Amino acid sequence: MQGNDRGTQYRSVIFYNSDLQKKESEDFITELNNAGVFNNKIVTEVTRTTTFYKAENYHQNYYAQNSNQPYCSFVINPKLDKFRKKFKEKLKK
Repeated sequence: MQGNDRGTQYRSVIFYNSDLQKKESEDFITELNNAGVFNNKIVTEVTRTTTFYKAENYHQNYYAQNSNQPYCSFVINPKLDKFRKKFKEKLKK
């Protein structure tokens, strides 16, 4: 569950194609959890890629197109700010 978003369609997931991608994803989640970046443990699933269905166009790049929406402003932005501060040296310039 993420805020008011409830149901399986709102869960976060990382889809991987190789064992290396799986390991890197799991290692990074562990690193974030150990660093205490978020108040709660990360529950993002790490799952092998199967059939992929692209979301509707209005969902594509949602945050980039809607960053001023209340949910983005009050829920996502503070989390991104905290993440950027904690992992500044790891982010691409």
